[in-house]
Amino acid sequence: MVEEGKRLIDHRWGKGCIPNIVFYNTLIDGYCRKGEVKRGCELFEELKLKGFVPTLFTYGAMIKGLCSKGDFEQIDELMSEMNANGLSGGVEIYNNIIDARFNHGFEVEAVECLNKMSEGNCEPDITTYNIVISGLCKVGKVHEANGFLGQAVERRLRPDKYSYTPLILGYCRKGEVFRASNLIIEMTERGDKPDLVTYGALVSGLVHVGEIDAALKIREEMIHRGLPPDVGIYNVLMSGLSKKGMLQTAKQLLEEMLNQKIAPDSFVYTTLIDGSVRNGDLDEAKKLFEFMVEKGIKPGVVGYNAMIKGFCKFGLMEDANLCIDRMVKQYVFPDKITYSTVIDGYVKLHDMDGALKVFNQMVKRKCKPNVVTYTSLIKGFCQNGVSDRAQELFREMKSCHVVPNVVTYSTLIGGFCKEGKLSKSALCFEEMLINKCAPNDVTYNYLINGLMNNKSDLIVVEENEFQKNTKVLLVDAFRMMVLDRWDPGLAAYNAIIVCLCRHRMLKSAFELRDKMTKKGFLLDSVNFAAILHGICLEGRSCEWKSFYTSSFDQQNLQVALRYSELLDKYLLGKTVSEASQILRSLSDKAKTDNPLVVLNY
Repeated sequence: MVEEGKRLIDHRWGKGCIPNIVFYNTLIDGYCRKGEVKRGCELFEELKLKGFVPTLFTYGAMIKGLCSKGDFEQIDELMSEMNANGLSGGVEIYNNIIDARFNHGFEVEAVECLNKMSEGNCEPDITTYNIVISGLCKVGKVHEANGFLGQAVERRLRPDKYSYTPLILGYCRKGEVFRASNLIIEMTERGDKPDLVTYGALVSGLVHVGEIDAALKIREEMIHRGLPPDVGIYNVLMSGLSKKGMLQTAKQLLEEMLNQKIAPDSFVYTTLIDGSVRNGDLDEAKKLFEFMVEKGIKPGVVGYNAMIKGFCKFGLMEDANLCIDRMVKQYVFPDKITYSTVIDGYVKLHDMDGALKVFNQMVKRKCKPNVVTYTSLIKGFCQNGVSDRAQELFREMKSCHVVPNVVTYSTLIGGFCKEGKLSKSALCFEEMLINKCAPNDVTYNYLINGLMNNKSDLIVVEENEFQKNTKVLLVDAFRMMVLDRWDPGLAAYNAIIVCLCRHRMLKSAFELRDKMTKKGFLLDSVNFAAILHGICLEGRSCEWKSFYTSSFDQQNLQVALRYSELLDKYLLGKTVSEASQILRSLSDKAKTDNPLVVLNY
C-alpha cells in the first residue's frame, strides 16, 4: 500500500516530487509501520532538505519506527531536536518509548522515562502505567509494579483490567495467590470484570501452591458468571488434580468439557495419561491414549512420551519400544525425553546392554544426549558396581559439553563410595565444588556413610588407587581427625565443611553445620578453623568474630591452628593464610593471658 501511494504521488506530481508535509507524514508513517525504518529516515531527511518543518506527527511516526528497532540513541536525538523546535513529546510518543525500553531489556531506563514525562509537562495516562506495570511484572518486579498501580490511583487515573491482570499473573507466579485474589476483588469493585486471562492466572497460581480446592471454586465462579473455562484452564486443573492423586475428579472435568462442547486438545489427554501413570493405573492410561487417537487428536511427541513413560515405569520395555515404532510410523520422531525415558527404564531393570543399545540409537539418529540421559547411564553402572565405566561416561559427557548437575555428581560419588574408592569420590566432590554445583542431602549422605564405612582403610594411604603424592583434602582432613581420635561421624561432617569452606561455599557450609548440630554434634575447633578460612577467602576477615559465641582455650585454639595449617597446604602458593595468622595471634594471646577466648559462634 505504501509503494502504491508513492507511485500515485510520482504519477501526479512527478518522480521524487512530494508536494507537502502531509504526504511526507503519510509515507514516513507507512514505511515505519512496515518495518522499513531506513526508508522512513531517508524521507525524513529529504523533507528537511526541501524546507519542510517536521510536525509532532512526523516525529511520532519516526520514533515509533525506531522503537521497533531499539535504536534509542537516534530516538534521543529526535526527542532533543523536537524540543529544540518547540514541540513537546505527547503521551503516545512517551508510551512507545517506554514500551520499547521494556521490550529491549532496559526496564530501569523505562521507569526513568516515566519520571521525565512530568518534567516535560506531559502527564502520563493509564496506558503509560499499564505499560510500566506489565513490563516490571515480566521481569519479576511485581512489588515495584504494584507501587506504580498505587501511583496511578494517586493521580486520579482509573486502573482497568490491563492494569490488574499483569499483577495478578505476577503474584501467582511468585506463589502469592492471596494477594492476587485481593487484586481481583479490587478490580471487580472498580467495575472491571475479570476475563479468561485473569481467571486463568489465578487458577494456575492456586494449583501451583497446591490449593486445588480453591482453584476448583474459581472454576465454579466462572461458570456462575457465564464465563466457562477454556481448554488451558481445564488443563491446569487436571494437571493439579492428577498430581494430587485426584484422578477421578480430573476425569469428571474431561466429561464436563465434552458435554459443554469444549474440545480437549492433546495436552489435556496427555495430562490425564501422565496422571494415570503417576497413580499406577497403566490400563487407564492406555484407554485414554487410544480414546484420544480415536477422536482424531494426534498425541504428538509429548503424548507418546507420556505413554512410553508408563510402559517403562512398569518395566514393559517391549511395549515401550513398540510405542516408539508406532510414533515413528506417524512421522512423530523420538526426542531427548523419549530416549532418556527408555534408557532409564532399562537401567531400572539393571539391563545395561539394553540401555546402551538405545543410547547408541539416540546418537546415531543425531539426537544429542542431555544431562538426564548421561546421569541415568552413570546411575546404572554405579548400581552394578562398575564405577570406572560410569567415570568414563562422566568424562564423555563433559567432552560433549553436557554440564553435570547435582544428581550426576551425587550418583558418581555414591558409586565410588559403595566400592570403597574414597579418593575418587573425594576428587569428584572437589570438582563439584570447583564448578560451584551446590551439594544436597544425598551428596552429604553418600560422603558421610562412605567415610565412616571405610575409616579403617583410610588410616593407610590408598596406594593402589593413587600415587603416594596424591592428596585429597576431604580424605586428608577426615584421616587426620580419625587419627586424632575424633568421633567418626563428627569427623565426616567437619571434613565436608572444610572442603566447602576451601571452595568458598559458605552458604552450604553453614547449612550443613546447622544439620550437624541438629544431629547432636557440638561445634568445635575444626569447624571454627574451616569457617574462618571461608570468610577470609571471601575477603570478610573483619567479620570473623560475629560468627561465634563459644569459648575456646589455648589448647582448642592450637587444634584449630593445626587444621588451619592443613587447609593452607591446599591453597594456591601454599602460603600462610589469613585464617592461620588470626588463629596464631589468638593462640599466642591465650597462652600469655591464660583466659578463655570468647568467640561469637
